[in-house]
Amino acid sequence: MRRQLGAGVSPSKSGRQESARARRRPRRDRHGRGLRGPLSLHPLPIMRTRAERFDDLVLDAVEDVERRWARQLAGVEFVVEDVPPPDAVETWAEDPVPLARLLPRRGSSPARIVVYRRPLEARAVNRADLSDLVHEVVVEQVAEYLGLDPETVDPRYGEGDY
Repeated sequence: MRRQLGAGVSPSKSGRQESARARRRPRRDRHGRGLRGPLSLHPLPIMRTRAERFDDLVLDAVEDVERRWARQLAGVEFVVEDVPPPDAVETWAEDPVPLARLLPRRGSSPARIVVYRRPLEARAVNRADLSDLVHEVVVEQVAEYLGLDPETVDPRYGEGDY
């Protein structure tokens, strides 16, 4: 037989009523500091990592360029890596550390434009500067792939504030 009880009260095994407060785990540890745990839930923007924010910047830059050159860039993959591989040292041109790299199409694999996160973050002063730098690097790599000047690929190239 089930009994209707007041809010927060349930029968115990012995048949006595005990409050919901007595059943709950303590809210604080024994030192009174509270339970440890995350400050916010994972899907909130506060929990986004630097790499996730950088991926968003690259995606924004690619979408901006693809609006003008969608047909020509249909066979190109855009990839983000943290740092350039050490075996690619001989391919580095005048820059001591590359910011991006164009890998031409080979066999069945498509052409790839690889953007390196850490070198770009090291050169940027703030988030707005990083956004401008990422956009310029993506435009330069697309221009190299298409065999055009960066100003032709994006008329705003070099102006900043993308």
